[in-house]
Amino acid sequence: MKSYNYNYAIVMYDISDTESEAGKNRVTKVFKICKKYFHHHQKSIFRGNITPSRIIKFREEIKKVIDEELDFVSIIKLQNKNVFEEEVLGTDDKPSESLFL
Repeated sequence: MKSYNYNYAIVMYDISDTESEAGKNRVTKVFKICKKYFHHHQKSIFRGNITPSRIIKFREEIKKVIDEELDFVSIIKLQNKNVFEEEVLGTDDKPSESLFL
C-alpha cells in the first residue's frame, strides 16, 4: 500500500445529543479543536492546509473528546487543495478561502 503525504483536509462533524449538557460540551470542544487546526468554512465544516504530523495530533485530540458510539467526525485528506473541485448550490454567504487559483 502506497503512503501519501496529505497536506490539505476537509473536516465535518455531527456530535450527537446536543440537547444534553454533555452533548453541548462535546460540540464546543470539537469546534475549538477544529478551529485550532483549520479554517472554519460553514457550521460544522472546516478545511485548510495541514501537515501530516498535525493531522495525527488533530485526530488524537478529537478522539479524547468525542463519544465514538454517538458522534461522527469525517476527515477527508487530500494531497493539496487543487486536487478537487467544489460545486456550491444555494448561497455561500460566508467568505472562506478560495479553492481556485
